[in-house]
Amino acid sequence: MARKPILLNPRRIKDMRESRSQRLLTIKSIRESIISFAGLSGKPVRNQTGSEIGRLVDVVVRWSQDSDYPPVTGILVKVGRRVAFVDIDRVETFSRDSVILSSSTLDLRDFTQRPGEVLLGKEILDHQLVDVDGVQVLRAADVFLAHALGRLRLVGVDVSMYSLLRRLGPIRFRSTATPEKVLDWAAVAPFDEHTGAVKLRSTHQGIKRLRPSELADLLEDLGRPERQGLLSALDIETAADAVEEMEPEEREALLRESEPEVAADIVSAMEPDEAVEALRDLDEDERDEILELMEPSAARVLGNLLEFAEDTAGGVMTTMFIKTLPGETVSEVRSQLESHRDHKDEIDGVLVVDDAGLLLGEVSLFDIALADPDSAISELISEDPVVVEPGVSIDQVAERLIGSRRFSIVVAVNQRPVGRILADDIIDALSPERGRFHFPRLLS
Repeated sequence: MARKPILLNPRRIKDMRESRSQRLLTIKSIRESIISFAGLSGKPVRNQTGSEIGRLVDVVVRWSQDSDYPPVTGILVKVGRRVAFVDIDRVETFSRDSVILSSSTLDLRDFTQRPGEVLLGKEILDHQLVDVDGVQVLRAADVFLAHALGRLRLVGVDVSMYSLLRRLGPIRFRSTATPEKVLDWAAVAPFDEHTGAVKLRSTHQGIKRLRPSELADLLEDLGRPERQGLLSALDIETAADAVEEMEPEEREALLRESEPEVAADIVSAMEPDEAVEALRDLDEDERDEILELMEPSAARVLGNLLEFAEDTAGGVMTTMFIKTLPGETVSEVRSQLESHRDHKDEIDGVLVVDDAGLLLGEVSLFDIALADPDSAISELISEDPVVVEPGVSIDQVAERLIGSRRFSIVVAVNQRPVGRILADDIIDALSPERGRFHFPRLLS
């Protein structure tokens, strides 16, 4: 499947660079002293006299709300057939070449993983990660530790093929880190091995910075458990915006694999036309189950839209539009627009209707922006909107749109508006194989 390009504006690039400049791996001394976990894994753990006590099995870190760099809390050492946990306070030396304990005494009870603790070898190495700076899904070939901020911490991850080959090659090369290939851990969002939940705090700042289209790319690339974990870390409106941006087949798979209650919440928060498109891709039983779990009013709106054929005006229209009475002032209409700020990309004008709901005309956002706040909205009606019936074919709608040179068309029944069709909805309907397209909006 062709990937959608990610376009960043200069301010966003500047913000990302500034956030990177504050990270640990930008400090030369730390970058040059990082310790490869893969290089130490399986090596001897010794006491102060140099005697071998066991072999390093894993390193335990604890996620912290206070730092992007999880501190090491201990190591796992294999002694005979047992695996012992050694608190990091009892480790005298932890370097690229050796691990030396301050005491030979070990607690040989079975290791029990505590809440918030993560095993680097078992749960991070070779598992999926999200690089929230580069907006891509990666797989950890090695993870790196460093003494920083007063503790031994997880500071980076290597996702290069070189590190993978290094691990498979001669032992003498395994501890040789390549700092220029290391991704700073502050830019990473890892996932739970079993549930796919985002391991770092659920409001991970890097995830929150991403745009819906960028989140959609990540959701498409992640495995099933991981993308469910990413969804769970997002508020429902952000999740819905991201799902709207996904390719149809990927969106269908995501809704099918989600718990019905989760799928219902996502669909409820989507724009009506996008929600209907998503529901059409599902089987009838799946669609009915989701609708039954939604609020009755929302389910009723989507159910009505689903009754229209997919290749008609009613089948692609959105029910999101603003209408007002002719006596309303410009100031009052602006307040109404302000309350619909979240839908700014779906609104390019305001419909004026009479007391019976009959369409009188339309006023552009440009005219509303420039008008006297106290003037009546009826004074701004300059021309009639382009209107079609719900049963009109998409081809006819496209012809009307091109002929009128408008950004949208009103769908009405007996001159009462019931929906609106935006230019990009028509393009999506006529060219589904090209993926989702978003027409530039005026004043957005």
